[in-house]
Amino acid sequence: MKVLLTGGAGYVGSHAAKALSQAGHEVVVVDNLFRGHDWAAKWGPLEVADLTDEAALRRVFRSHQPQAVMHFAALAYVGESMTEPVRYFRNNVEGSLNLLRVMLDHGVKDIVFSSSCATYGTPDSLPIREDAPQNPMSPYGESKKMVELALHWFAACHGFRYAALRYFNAAGCDPDGETGEFHTPETHLIPSIIEAAMGQREALHVFGDDFPTPDGTCLRDYVHVSDLARAHVLALHKLGSGNGSMKLNLGTGCGLSVRQMVDMVEQVSGLRVPVRMAPRRDGDPAALVADASSAAHLLGWKPQLSSLEQIVGSAWAWQHQHLPRQLA
Repeated sequence: MKVLLTGGAGYVGSHAAKALSQAGHEVVVVDNLFRGHDWAAKWGPLEVADLTDEAALRRVFRSHQPQAVMHFAALAYVGESMTEPVRYFRNNVEGSLNLLRVMLDHGVKDIVFSSSCATYGTPDSLPIREDAPQNPMSPYGESKKMVELALHWFAACHGFRYAALRYFNAAGCDPDGETGEFHTPETHLIPSIIEAAMGQREALHVFGDDFPTPDGTCLRDYVHVSDLARAHVLALHKLGSGNGSMKLNLGTGCGLSVRQMVDMVEQVSGLRVPVRMAPRRDGDPAALVADASSAAHLLGWKPQLSSLEQIVGSAWAWQHQHLPRQLA
């Protein structure tokens, strides 16, 4: 089928575009290129448009006539959302509502939505199940929760079928080196560690070493971006086969610490990572780990590339090749 990918020139979106193409689907990418990159749109035509521009969206739909949508387009920096909440709600929520309206008018009712574990906030227990309370601690997390609510009501009122995929920490890069992670500014842990190892930043700042974890640093559930992309394709196929809507966690069920990540980057690269300790950040939970058993049951999905060594190895290969050239 022909699938429209919003945010398909970004990190997770570009990996999903490759997975869709490999599965035999036709891909159309919509991206405003604010934080996406035209070099990442390799698996189909790129339409440069912003979701807050409903008229532009309508032109794209008229031109390409997609049959389904994967929705990745969003601002996604938690800290930035705390200082610019209006911007986040306008981009993430208003843009999503525009997309849903245009889909409805064109009779497109299957959508896979890139949601987030940020909708949960600080969990009451681990691992986190899909029925855990959703208490976001940032406008970013709240915006994702609001889009999930809109999807629920579009399904109830208009017959939409959706998959809201709440993934934990996307990590790693395409094993073939065809696309990868490049943010400006870079806030994700693994590329930040690699930048410190390569001398692209003075040191890695570790926010807190006094958490109630085995080594005192935060535990997070890292899942390889190519595993995430495959889950999106499986969810699309599930919707296309007539199954109802679903909300699913995507993760490994294993928490890895900041110190473990630093040690693995040093092992893979052979370089020392300079580290500076910093105070905890407000709202940082000690640990976030997914219960992804529902995705295994409903989609037959299990991570295949998400070992610590595979994640860091693929990220190092990408950044070692591309970071010195500073992709635009």
